Amino acid sequence: MSAMAARPGAILDRDGTLIDVVRDEETGTVQVAFHPSQLRLLPGVVEGLHLLAAAGYGLAIATNQPGPAKGQVSLAAVERTNSALLGLLAAEGIEIAALEVCLHHPSGGPGGDARWVTECACRKPKPGLLFRAIEHAGLDATRTWMIGDSAADVGAARAAHVRSALVFLEERCEICPLRDGPLVRPDLRAPRFDQLVAAILQTPHMNCSG
Repeated sequence: MSAMAARPGAILDRDGTLIDVVRDEETGTVQVAFHPSQLRLLPGVVEGLHLLAAAGYGLAIATNQPGPAKGQVSLAAVERTNSALLGLLAAEGIEIAALEVCLHHPSGGPGGDARWVTECACRKPKPGLLFRAIEHAGLDATRTWMIGDSAADVGAARAAHVRSALVFLEERCEICPLRDGPLVRPDLRAPRFDQLVAAILQTPHMNCSG
């Protein structure tokens, strides 16, 4: 790997971390964005990403997108939305060095694409996506963070031997990642992305044993 491997890294979850989920006011259902028009960057994301880049962090995205396997959205919709997200961030002057996607789901769903219905090594909380992001973005794993919003993100960080940071509002207990107990507690947490980044940048680098 090149000299870029010396740089620290931030591996970013997509939904609920960088962009908001999509809420249907009539049905009350919540789903991930599947069209560019649905992309809404969460508060503090642009500011936080600029802070990371200014501090020399390489940025990568690692996202589970089982919609095609579950018959909810097409592969083209996932790819179109991810491409639009990269463009949205680029317009803010933010470069993403790698975007890693897991399309798999162990059981799938009605009308799902059978190509993606399988057990895999990449679906978070497994570490495969993070390993790919570290390799493709040229990151130093001992100085890399997984920034997400769920227990799966913490589990993937532990399995990949990187540190974990969660952005979430603690009063939203129905989705609170901490509800599952101490095994999923992150190294850092904060209610906004930029606040979480500020805490990361104040934390000394250290080797991670997982």
